[in-house]
Amino acid sequence: MDLLFFKTLWGLGTSYDEAARAAAAAGFAGLEGPYPEDAEQQRALRTALEEHDLLFIGEISTTGFAVPDPGSTVAQHLDAFERILVRTLPARPIFFSTMAGSDLWDFADSVRFLTRAHEIAERHGVRVGFETHRSRSLFHPTITRALLRETPPIELTLDLSHWCVVTERLVLDELPDVLELVAERALHVQPRVGYDQGAQVPDPRSPLWDAALEAHLRWWRAVWASQRRRGFTRCTMTPEFGPDGYQQIDVQTGAPVGNLWDFNVHVAGVLRRAFERV
Repeated sequence: MDLLFFKTLWGLGTSYDEAARAAAAAGFAGLEGPYPEDAEQQRALRTALEEHDLLFIGEISTTGFAVPDPGSTVAQHLDAFERILVRTLPARPIFFSTMAGSDLWDFADSVRFLTRAHEIAERHGVRVGFETHRSRSLFHPTITRALLRETPPIELTLDLSHWCVVTERLVLDELPDVLELVAERALHVQPRVGYDQGAQVPDPRSPLWDAALEAHLRWWRAVWASQRRRGFTRCTMTPEFGPDGYQQIDVQTGAPVGNLWDFNVHVAGVLRRAFERV
């Protein structure tokens, strides 16, 4: 099984070509992000992927971006899911990752949405990882466990950092059954390191956060083991230390604490070494 890294387009402050160059230079296999609506930007992204021989993971946000639109319904989320999926197909994504649904829905609405979204993906012949993301239907580990028991065999994009801040602890050490369950459904991993008060440690290179990093490594190893048993030929991971309130800043100057791309390349190196040992 090969380990492939993808560069996130979240908070992209450069052109697609520059992002692709940085990814290729770091030994990453591709880019992950939303396919743009603008036709010129679509061409620019496809050209960057082709010229740098990179793969693409398409991202779907069902209304809003990280947070769903207030009051948005199941029908609106399903419409956004299929519309964005279809729009992205010309970029030939290897699969999709989606921030989907809403944490404010009734349980039955989340079941209905995930069931129908799974059917839409199957009809279009694509694989989709539903992300374990705050503000979305899979925002909490035990809620996710209950939903997976009531829905078709959906696959997951695991960003376990969200569950750390939602529950205020390195929670999967207390829920081995949930870890086993989500590892068996894992299609893709976004390996950001969360801690009890945030979804992103200030600097993953600092020994202050070694306990959080080691916990996440334990969980990611469970995913690798499951994917190997399930016959995966590649494990895909998108290190996702990002901006937009996640990155800590100097409270006087607003200057960011560290360089996000440096963080993501560092985490990829940590993961490569851990993967080789496994």
